[in-house]
Amino acid sequence: MVIAADYPFLDIMWTMFIFFAWVVWIYLLVTIFSDIFRRRDVGGWNKAGWCLFVMILPFVGVLCYLGFQGRHMAERNAQAAADAKSQFDTYVQDVAANSGPSAEIANAKGLLDSGAITQAEFDQLKTKALAPA
Repeated sequence: MVIAADYPFLDIMWTMFIFFAWVVWIYLLVTIFSDIFRRRDVGGWNKAGWCLFVMILPFVGVLCYLGFQGRHMAERNAQAAADAKSQFDTYVQDVAANSGPSAEIANAKGLLDSGAITQAEFDQLKTKALAPA
C-alpha cells in the first residue's frame, strides 16, 4: 500500500506537471483539429494531409502547423469572434426595435393613421404601454 510518506514531494510535483502537460496537449490538439476542419481556404485533401501529419508525427505535426498557420489561426479566431459579436448585436437591435413600449406605441400609431382607432383609443394604448409593469 502506498502512503503519503512513500510518495515524496518532488514526485507529487512531477505528477502534477505531467497531468498539466497532458491537459495542455489535449487542448492544443482539439484547437488545431478544430482549426483544420473549419478552414475554408483549403480543400479536403489538404485538411486530410494535415490531420494525418498531426496524427502520425504528433509533436512535429503540431509544431509545424503552429509554425505555418499560427498567425492565420489567430486571424480566423478574431474574425469568428467579430462575426459572432455582429450577429449578437443585430439580434439585440431587432429584439429591442420589435418589442417593448416603443413597438406598442408604433403599432398603435399605425392603427391611428389607418383610421382603425380614434385619438382617444391611441392615447389610452400609449398610456398603457408607458405604464410601469
